[in-house]
Amino acid sequence: MKKWLLAGGLTAGIVFGGIFLSGTDAQAAQKIASNVYIGSVDVSGMDRSEATAAIEDYAAQAAERKITLTSGERVLTVKASDIGLSADAGDSVDSAINYGRKGNLLERYRENQNINSGKKKEFSLGATVDTAKAEKFLNDNEAELVDEPVDGTLRHENGKFTFVAGKEGHELNIADSVKAISDFAATEDANTADTIKLVTKVRKPRGTAEELSSVRDLLGTFTTDYSTSTAARKQNVANGESKINGTVLYPGDKFSVAKALNPMTAENGYEQAPSYENGTTVLTYGGGICQVSTTLYNAVIRAELLVLKRYNHSMMVHYVQPSEDAAIAGDIKDFQFENNQKYPIFIEGSANGSTITFSIYGKETRDPSRTVDFESETTDTVDYKTALKADPTQPVGVVSRTSDIPHDGLKAVLWKIVKKNGKQVSKTQFNSSVYRATDATYTVGTKSDSAEATAAMQSAIATGDLSKVQTAAARWKNAASESEKEEDEKIEETEEKKDEKKTDTKKDEKDDKSKSGKDTGKDTKKVSDKTSDSKKK
Repeated sequence: MKKWLLAGGLTAGIVFGGIFLSGTDAQAAQKIASNVYIGSVDVSGMDRSEATAAIEDYAAQAAERKITLTSGERVLTVKASDIGLSADAGDSVDSAINYGRKGNLLERYRENQNINSGKKKEFSLGATVDTAKAEKFLNDNEAELVDEPVDGTLRHENGKFTFVAGKEGHELNIADSVKAISDFAATEDANTADTIKLVTKVRKPRGTAEELSSVRDLLGTFTTDYSTSTAARKQNVANGESKINGTVLYPGDKFSVAKALNPMTAENGYEQAPSYENGTTVLTYGGGICQVSTTLYNAVIRAELLVLKRYNHSMMVHYVQPSEDAAIAGDIKDFQFENNQKYPIFIEGSANGSTITFSIYGKETRDPSRTVDFESETTDTVDYKTALKADPTQPVGVVSRTSDIPHDGLKAVLWKIVKKNGKQVSKTQFNSSVYRATDATYTVGTKSDSAEATAAMQSAIATGDLSKVQTAAARWKNAASESEKEEDEKIEETEEKKDEKKTDTKKDEKDDKSKSGKDTGKDTKKVSDKTSDSKKK
């Protein structure tokens, strides 16, 4: 990139104001004549440093100027600095300083006449481009500057295929487009124009009516059932199927199921439904989408397309046999395949709320007497384990499963069986899978007023045997109840004794009072009798 030429050369000394200045100092002190511009920047009356600062300010503003790039029908607005454009004053500051001062006598005369008459003088302020920066920008932003061609495709309605024409696109010629930016910088109107037309090349779509007319034969199909799924899971299956239905793959094309179906978000049409995660079942957006991938996998292998990637689930699924599944999980697990045929293929999907089906159509080139089938074989099983966890907040007698339904893990292989005229000619292992067991986890209550019951339950848990825990829970639940009953009876007996004691006490007091009253009467009578006797005497 060019740099502004701001430094003046050494000249003979000049006497100015009685002070001797070197050539450089004299030039720095000189003021630019009136009505002098560098580009659109008025530098009249400025010295060198002031003019340089003014040009730098202008360059900073120019770097922010909006430039429109056009590429076919695409339009992208950028800052000038994004594509390496910058202002270039060249030696214009020198020229402005020397205007009316240098040149032969006639040239100086004419220039001073112009100055005195107020005539405007403009020195060029062009633009330059950092081609490396421009090239990097175009490469980094190519996706926004090109139109991919839309390939010809098919519609399959009422058993009939209809051709749908494609659309032309264009690609960007990076080298020629960088040159276009450089040419723009060199033009006289670079400071005022704001549009650069990039150089492109037309890209023709694939798939003519003739080429796609070969797609007529059913190469492979497969159906799975999801009728017992929740409404949310059914929505996910139908949504996933719709994103694959109608796909046309040309010879050599690769297909990624994860790319076609992601992202698993509400915005992309998915709902929350059960799915496998780290060996357990959780609610996630897109739960059940693996049934879409699995159904397509089985259609693909029957069409004998080339499988590039396939992963089994961590645990068994219910809708296919072991080793017939194809899981997807974010960008970790994906089902990918390639059209290894010499002709295009068409993928048709359907989901009706009960079953999902994928069918692969193309041109059948296989021997009609030859058939292909797949057979699942379990080669080993892994027993699930039982985990027992004491819960001191639950009463003795409570034994509840807190995990998914337990089942054994297993190892399996899928065999590809080829027959000719009904007779088996080959049986080869197609894949292998390992599924983890789903362990059973139980919470066992140990809370009781009976220390003996609690201790008994803890001992049963320590054995790790569910049957012993269940037996102990049944026994000590009653024991705990009896203990509580006995305690209640003791309390009731104590209360009854207290009531009886109170009753006896009250009775005794009543008797005492009654007895006391009778004795007083006798004494009185005796006294009266004595008195009477005394009188008689």
